[in-house]
Amino acid sequence: MHLSKKFTAVLFVCGIAFGAPSIVFAQQQPSSAQMAIAAGLPDAPEPENGMASSQDSQSTDQGRQGDDQSQKFTQNQDKATATVVKKTPPPQPKRILGVMPNYRAVSAGVTPQPFTPHEAFMVATRNSFDYSSFVFVGITSLLAEGTNAHSQLGKGVPGFWAYYWRGWVDKTDGDYWVDFVMPSIVHQDERYYAKGEGGVLNRSVYAATRVLITPNFHGKNGFNTSEVLGRGVSQAISLSYYPSQTQTFSGFAQKYAYALGRDAITNVFRELWPDINAHLFHHQHP
Repeated sequence: MHLSKKFTAVLFVCGIAFGAPSIVFAQQQPSSAQMAIAAGLPDAPEPENGMASSQDSQSTDQGRQGDDQSQKFTQNQDKATATVVKKTPPPQPKRILGVMPNYRAVSAGVTPQPFTPHEAFMVATRNSFDYSSFVFVGITSLLAEGTNAHSQLGKGVPGFWAYYWRGWVDKTDGDYWVDFVMPSIVHQDERYYAKGEGGVLNRSVYAATRVLITPNFHGKNGFNTSEVLGRGVSQAISLSYYPSQTQTFSGFAQKYAYALGRDAITNVFRELWPDINAHLFHHQHP
């Protein structure tokens, strides 16, 4: 019996020794039930074909909308640029027809600083002593002699000279009074500011009325004292060297009206010349 107990103990120890790996292995390996459960679990869900197509379609539509908006924006920019370029009026040239000085003209849309007295004096001097001034006075003197405007001045070469030097003094005296003396006293900007847009009639009326309206040094329009009073003073001075028949109120009024009318017509020509030049000679401008 004692042997029987010992044998039983030996069998128990052997069972533990040989059965332990099986126990460990059994613990490390999943059970059949666990394997069955794992085998029955579904894989990670995949998006359905309809949803994926919808997302792709939305992405494509958004991309197309972005491209369309970008294209429209570019087209609008191009149109705006073309409109600005198209509406830009031609600039005022320094000379009209390459002969007539145009130093007093300011291109449309440009706002320069007012002239200093020195700058105004130089403009008056350039206008008075420009070679074209001598040509212009020569033409008007020939016309005056031809029409016998002042019969007391005579005809022929002596008569032409009598008309010529008086005409040149008229122009020079007027330039200094209108462009330099009066603007410096009353602080007005006597330059011609081109309108550059609108119909021909509208622009012509604007240009002609600039002999009555001009901006001051602060850019505010007002009565053109420089032109009206300056021309009046220069014409009053001219009575001293013209024949006695013009030394009357009616003679003064005629010469004064002629001077203002000439300046008004000159302004109209200044206003319209850049467009005439562009259309007639196909000159390009920025």
